[in-house]
Amino acid sequence: MTRTTYLDHNATTPLRPEAAAAMAEALAMTGNPSSVHRFGRDARRQIEAAREAVAALAGARPEGVIFTSGGTEANNLALAGTARRRILVSAGEHDSVLDAVPGAVRVPLTGEGLVEPAALDARLGESDAPALVSIMLANNETGAIQPVAELARVARARGALVHCDAVQAAGKLPLDLAALGVDLISLSAHKLGGPKGIGALYLKRGVKIEPLVHGGPHEHNLRAGTESVAGIVGFAAAVAVAGMSAQSSAELLDLREELFQGLRVRIPDVQRNGDLEYCLPGTLNVSFSGCQGETLLAALDLGGICVSTGAACSSGSTAPSHVLKSRGLPKSQVEGSIRFSLGWGTNRQEIEGADPLFKRVAPEGDPTLQGDPLGGPTDNSPEAI
Repeated sequence: MTRTTYLDHNATTPLRPEAAAAMAEALAMTGNPSSVHRFGRDARRQIEAAREAVAALAGARPEGVIFTSGGTEANNLALAGTARRRILVSAGEHDSVLDAVPGAVRVPLTGEGLVEPAALDARLGESDAPALVSIMLANNETGAIQPVAELARVARARGALVHCDAVQAAGKLPLDLAALGVDLISLSAHKLGGPKGIGALYLKRGVKIEPLVHGGPHEHNLRAGTESVAGIVGFAAAVAVAGMSAQSSAELLDLREELFQGLRVRIPDVQRNGDLEYCLPGTLNVSFSGCQGETLLAALDLGGICVSTGAACSSGSTAPSHVLKSRGLPKSQVEGSIRFSLGWGTNRQEIEGADPLFKRVAPEGDPTLQGDPLGGPTDNSPEAI
């Protein structure tokens, strides 16, 4: 049977054992965290302890943490909940930011996928209306790391609030609210080893927003509905072990470069869609000349390698990546792109095992899905069964 190598951590990373254990214990609890009896109080204590842990991830105060159903809801709450009706976003943001406020002003990206402070300042200078700027810390498709602290200084000088989608960066880069200089931060548990379906929005003291979900005083009157105790507890448990040390980051970087060099040896015309210096250590976005990304993805999947062509939220769509298009890359380069993303469970044996498959999957930039593109048994073939 085909051995599977998971290289799609940016879509979701495997649940950490610590998070699974904490959730199992929390699932055995009975009380509603809004109830005043002892079972309710026990559940409430679990949530508040988790709130402190999640706040510590960004060096923030616990009272500013609002638990949500994930990064998408956190982004929507930040952008649609603010009283600032003039919204500026980078052209490479996640769809949950781009679609949160119709008519938002888009700030262009450079060829390297970055927002230039001068470009943001120019857009802000087009109007005196109170504004909110949303810039992600690290891009989910390319891993590009934005100069958020510098951009935040530009925005504050124009009187704007600043929101940062840190969903992809949490657990991979240091998160320091004071150093970033932002007013709101979005987080998501399943990107750092926690469960799916839980996230958080952090609000700096004094920042006011209106709730999107009404019906109760939960989460400081900003997000009605009974909290997911098990999800929140799992989030906190993942946060406790997800802090990437310099050594761990260096190991991921080494593995990423080993992967890229293996690709270059077997497929010389492969192109890297990212900057070596300003990129998450575990993210590698590449393009293959004359290939379609969706075709490559399917061929790699048959060979036991799980990757992505872009944002998981856009799966099933054949539209080219808006992130790569916004950088001005040629159509062929955009359409032939694949994202490999490594994470806490990736090891050298997986990278070395994946390397020999690449030439067979994309021989001379002309992959085919007729039969088994790898020339061996698949999970459904007689040899595999």
